Amino acid sequence: VQLQASGGGLVQAGGSLRLSCAASGRTFSVYSVAWFRQAPGTEREFVAAISWSFAGTNVADSVKGRFSISRDSGETTVYLQMNSLRPEDTANYYCAARTRGPGVPTGGALYDYWGQGTLVTVSS
Repeated sequence: VQLQASGGGLVQAGGSLRLSCAASGRTFSVYSVAWFRQAPGTEREFVAAISWSFAGTNVADSVKGRFSISRDSGETTVYLQMNSLRPEDTANYYCAARTRGPGVPTGGALYDYWGQGTLVTVSS
């Protein structure tokens, strides 16, 4: 499974961005896709995850109500809609796919494939 993240950029506080994670390869083996983020000098943080079969989502408390994760039926792209962005949302955002089994866990070690990061910078 290959993952290509895109959509990052510079935005002012209060603005919005939509990140995309395009999956290719053995996508039939994917159970869920998640977004994580990592700011310089900090640990990787779970943001949101979605079941590939639309069975459910999981969104971190730190972004709940501002971020949403989605996937259009029939597509192999997962989106992270980010609204009301804050300077503390500045980070590299990574998408990851889980193929070992069902679920939308928050631990990065529970995902099997990773894409490259896309940088989101929120100015105050």
